[in-house]
Amino acid sequence: MLAVCLLAAVGVTRHKSKELSRKQSQQLELLESELRKEIRDGFAELQMDKLDVVDSFGTVPFLDYKHFALRTFFPESGGFTHIFTEDMHNRDANDKNESLTALDALICNKSFLVTVIHTLEKQKNFSVKDRCLFASFLTIALQTKLVYLTNILEVLTRDLMEQSSNMQPKLMLRRTESVVEKLLTNWMSVCLSGFLRETVGEPFYLLVTTLNQKINKGPVDVITCKALYTLNEDWLLWQVPEFSTVALNVVFEKIPENESADVCRNISVNVLDCDTIGQAKEKIFQAFLSKNGSPYGLQLNEIGLELQVGTRQKELLDIDSSSVILEDGITKLNTIGHYEISNGSTIKVFKKIANFTTDVEYSEDHCHLILPDSEAFQDVQGKRHRGKHKFKVKEMYLTKLLSTKVAIHSVLEKLFRSIWSLPNSRAPFAIKYFFDFLDAQAENKKITDPDVVHIWKTNSLPLRFWVNILKNPQFVFDIKKTPHIDGCLSVIAQAFMDAFSLTEQQLGKEAPTNKLLYAKDIPTYKEEVKSYYKAIRDLPPLSSSEMEEFLTQESKKHENEFNEEVALTEIYKYIVKYFDEILNKLERERGLEEAQKQLLHVKVLFDEKKKCKWM
Repeated sequence: MLAVCLLAAVGVTRHKSKELSRKQSQQLELLESELRKEIRDGFAELQMDKLDVVDSFGTVPFLDYKHFALRTFFPESGGFTHIFTEDMHNRDANDKNESLTALDALICNKSFLVTVIHTLEKQKNFSVKDRCLFASFLTIALQTKLVYLTNILEVLTRDLMEQSSNMQPKLMLRRTESVVEKLLTNWMSVCLSGFLRETVGEPFYLLVTTLNQKINKGPVDVITCKALYTLNEDWLLWQVPEFSTVALNVVFEKIPENESADVCRNISVNVLDCDTIGQAKEKIFQAFLSKNGSPYGLQLNEIGLELQVGTRQKELLDIDSSSVILEDGITKLNTIGHYEISNGSTIKVFKKIANFTTDVEYSEDHCHLILPDSEAFQDVQGKRHRGKHKFKVKEMYLTKLLSTKVAIHSVLEKLFRSIWSLPNSRAPFAIKYFFDFLDAQAENKKITDPDVVHIWKTNSLPLRFWVNILKNPQFVFDIKKTPHIDGCLSVIAQAFMDAFSLTEQQLGKEAPTNKLLYAKDIPTYKEEVKSYYKAIRDLPPLSSSEMEEFLTQESKKHENEFNEEVALTEIYKYIVKYFDEILNKLERERGLEEAQKQLLHVKVLFDEKKKCKWM
């Protein structure tokens, strides 16, 4: 009996082992088949996919100069922006504050202003943030005196070159740690605003539009903002669900108060079956803009979508009573596929009535395409919950980075070349002037290493100005920058800066994909950049009168655009905070006796003004 039992046990074990091996083999074959399909699809997409770049995207939504300048001056201090947007036309020109007028006259004393800046920078608690803010307040206060502001920039730059901390000249202007470095950024923003708008603006907007178009061709997870099509591996959606395109017939409700007669209110819109209702809304709005050349008269949060089925209507929402709730308590957002909307379905866009429905702010209790990981959501009994994705390998989706690069490549190169172009064989005045200034300083200091001047120019223009613009389209256009677009633009900005670098890239197989993506293009860009720098140097130098005329014209363009008194008030706050240190410095410097008296007078005027307010 024992022998029979042992033989039976061995037989059962062998059978179960063979069955397990067979199932594992089937699973491996299935996985291998899926991998082969994904890789082949990725290869085919690279060879066949074409992105129809939108030639007509309506008017480029440029911000006005004031808002462009404020966003570049105060990129991380939004609280200061609104205080300068007062309508200057409604102010009485004769109503001038005596204390601010006196301070304005005092900071127009070059020796005084330079002394104040150097004194402030020696104070331990005058932080980097303070330096940047002071530089921006000063730029606004002197917005209509650009000739003088440029002169101050020259003096401070020379002083920066003389500082002992710049014994390594290649490090100069590399960071924004001093007043003059932020001042240079602001000065470039002011002087290049025209070139940015007239030459670079349209190709830059086309790049952002094309990127958005490519991203929207594939799934985008609303919660994490990760997308199938991206340039940045960190934002790659590799837990990709099966998806398909759905063509909708969209009818826009008429808005009598702001709609012209020739507006097309019935359009065809392509969405994905994995799009949330909110994403579908955005695509519908973009299609309306592309079709009519102007936006629909309502905001996204003011409209709703209705599915028309015969005589019945059903409102479509991201979350409603039909939403799927996973066992983990996570609510899955509704999609086009969730409502089983098919090709040719009619969707009506209607205006919500007050308090009809409100948009939901998503939290960790919601999910879209990336479902909760079952390992992370086991209960105390170890029971696995629903919603885990099929096994996928992130690396097999890296071809999507290349696919996105190919789709935007021509647009990106057009943008880069518009930045380092010389329209009509002339460089923008500010670039020619400052590059010649740097060349002259290197010659005066007997710096013979050409790499030093190249690095100075790179730190002063592409690093200090263009990268800031490339990474922040919302500084230039009236648009919102999504986290995913931000990730893509970071890769583009890095490639742009690599083009200006003198260091040869040594990239291996383990290098970051963000670097590898443009590795083959960088050598070509480098040669173009060198030719660009040489072409600027070979141009005839600007005369003093030419530069002064340019700066004077720029000053006149922006008269009465900013509330300069607010900027002066903020400058005085710094002066009074370090008043004793500034006064002591003025006492020790020759030729500043009159400035010292004027500063004491300014303080008296401000103190009297303060007393009057209390009275």
